Amino acid sequence: MRFELTPDEGRILQDFLRREIADLRMEIADTDQKDFRDILKGKKETLKTIVGKLERMAA
Repeated sequence: MRFELTPDEGRILQDFLRREIADLRMEIADTDQKDFRDILKGKKETLKTIVGKLERMAA
């Protein structure tokens, strides 16, 4: 999938994703169920990958 963002849209999306990653870190720490924690960790890694792609596109 491909789509284009303006520089402002890219920055806003990066900021949003970084906040989500921070929220996931707290949720992972507070989760007792290992299976659910693993799902959250996977989501966090996916979001980090997306942020990395956005950073490379902005460079």
